Amino acid sequence: MTTHTRHIPGLILMLAGLTALGPLSTDAYLPAMPAIADSLDASIHDVELSVSLFLAGFASGQITGGPFSDRYGRRRAIFTGLTLFFLGSLAALLSGTILTLWFARMLQGFGGGMSVVNSAAVIRDRHSGRDSAQAMSRMASILMVAPLLAPVLGTALLAVADWRSIFVFLAAYALLMILILGLRLPETRRHQPGPRPNPLRSYWAVLSHRSALGYLFSVAFSYAGLFAFITGSPGSYIHYYGASPALYTLLFGLNIVTLLACNRLNIRLLHRFTSQQLLQRAQRFQLLMASALLLVFVLTPAPLWLVVALIMLYIGVQGFIISNGMAGTSEFFPHSAATATALLGACGFAGGALSGALVGLLGDGTPLPMLAVMFGTCLLGNLLGTWLLPRRAGDMAAEAEPVRAPSRK
Repeated sequence: MTTHTRHIPGLILMLAGLTALGPLSTDAYLPAMPAIADSLDASIHDVELSVSLFLAGFASGQITGGPFSDRYGRRRAIFTGLTLFFLGSLAALLSGTILTLWFARMLQGFGGGMSVVNSAAVIRDRHSGRDSAQAMSRMASILMVAPLLAPVLGTALLAVADWRSIFVFLAAYALLMILILGLRLPETRRHQPGPRPNPLRSYWAVLSHRSALGYLFSVAFSYAGLFAFITGSPGSYIHYYGASPALYTLLFGLNIVTLLACNRLNIRLLHRFTSQQLLQRAQRFQLLMASALLLVFVLTPAPLWLVVALIMLYIGVQGFIISNGMAGTSEFFPHSAATATALLGACGFAGGALSGALVGLLGDGTPLPMLAVMFGTCLLGNLLGTWLLPRRAGDMAAEAEPVRAPSRK
């Protein structure tokens, strides 16, 4: 049920715009990699490393930003993070060496993670139970536009200017979010009497909570499978199957459309099923798609259309897994929602960085490494989720009393 406070016009849209910092900072940047390598006299692999450094910074920013937000408030954490993201964008814009770019991308990622982690926390401040999961899905539905448009945006900017224009856009986007949120978003964290929570104990409270850990692993391995696809899809679609860059952009977009449709369906089904039920059924369906992909490719010369169709279904059900997993995790920690979602997001991005690196290390010129990693991460997410989450998927609000993070004595 909805918890409290007055209506905030456009709240979900604002939070989706804030969360879009992540996909905009990665996907819009991908088409510019060869140009950046030439401009900075670096190898393409050095430029690719900047993506991993951004993800590492993003994960670190979430880990830091969660306790910071629970301690000092959502607005202070958001604006601190957006300011660091803006400064990182300027540093990347002015980079003259690959080392400077690496530092700039880490700073940019840290600021982005510190601000983005508050989106789910704000929703948890205002909603609980099914309402929280529905709000998460609505935000994700709007958010899906970002990864769909980001590669097109990056290509368009490169057509009219050089690669630095992408960072001009990101800096301007950060300033726009500071202005909008500064005017429209009130503080949503409720003041809690008594001593403030110790961040380490808050994280331990999440890690020691069996059901929360089940949601965390489910979402983290789901992210890992997603980033395995993002890392391996250009080589699979373009180099192995011979698709043009324009066709690749279209095929990539089809996954976002499926993801968007699943998010909308999730909102409707939450009237009939619990978050845990929807998450676990989506996990099983995703494992079925991952198995079919691997078998089809190993046993037959799988045509591109079949691989694309199965991957669309695999990626699409992320709309159930991520939204319900985030809502399920934060439900147990109403007084430290940002800390809980920070840990979940950081584990997700860290898993994504590792799975992407694994796809690169195993690369043999075929889609097989990508498909194998997608299957492996999905299998682990299913096994750990089934083991840790309650066997009977009751309403989360009634499953147990919410756990309050221990305070510093």
